[in-house]
Amino acid sequence: MDWILVTEQLLNGLQFGLMLFLLAAGLTLVFGIMDMINLAHGSLYMVGAYLAASVAQASGSFTVGVLASLAGTAVLGMLLEMSLLRRLYERDHLSQVLSTFALILMANEGVRMVWGEQPLMLNTPAALSGPVELLPGLFYPAYRLLIIGVGLGVALLLYGLVTHTRIGMWVRAGASNRAMALAMGVPIGRLFTAVFGFGALLCALAGSLLGPLLAVQVGMGESILILAFVVIVIGGIGSIRGALVGALLVGLVDTASRTLLPALLRQVLAPETASSVGPALAGLLTYVLMAAVLFFKPQGLFPARG
Repeated sequence: MDWILVTEQLLNGLQFGLMLFLLAAGLTLVFGIMDMINLAHGSLYMVGAYLAASVAQASGSFTVGVLASLAGTAVLGMLLEMSLLRRLYERDHLSQVLSTFALILMANEGVRMVWGEQPLMLNTPAALSGPVELLPGLFYPAYRLLIIGVGLGVALLLYGLVTHTRIGMWVRAGASNRAMALAMGVPIGRLFTAVFGFGALLCALAGSLLGPLLAVQVGMGESILILAFVVIVIGGIGSIRGALVGALLVGLVDTASRTLLPALLRQVLAPETASSVGPALAGLLTYVLMAAVLFFKPQGLFPARG
């Protein structure tokens, strides 16, 4: 098999995994600290992509669109937490699932009312529209390299924030034992609002950066939300390190298998059979990976709870 194809798919998997990490990081903190199942997390990703596309079209600047998306979605997330979601913290998980599922439906209809049914276009910045030669014969899109760089930068920022700051200490304490953190004087209310707003900001960043690669359309958050939940289950609930490792594993397995598995099957099966069986098997491998991790480590690879 061509080494250039393999390298390109590994880079694509790295890029997709880092974007999954942006989604999963906020989701795992909300789940780990607040014990809150928020199915509407993917809706914030969708709203962030729509805001970025709208502002970028109006201003003519991709950067302005991304910044506006980050600010607007973070404010929306904090308002959502303060007005509605904090009322669900003491409810059981079934109530949380039903309530946040209702938010998904409301968000989808709200987007249809504001932006219509047709997908929006979010164009790649002109300066990053071409390829970059990484190795002799290996060309890779500059924009995807930017996504990889941003994802790695956010991962390092989160690592420093969680491990070397007072807020990070509160986050780790809340994820490990919320009752004890509250007893020790941690301002849980403000912490919850800040964490939810930061998670919404990361959703907007992922939606803005993936907008030029994927369609900005109604319901775009649901499919990627499923993968985000798979990531936090693999990595361990409440663990940023687990979210990063889980996202990279899921991104690499999902991307590489969808491209490389059909090619490998053509070596032993008829081309028609390989073309039909390959994508189906590739879609299952992510969930096989999750099942294997849970079989050996039921709490995930790096669980935050003791």
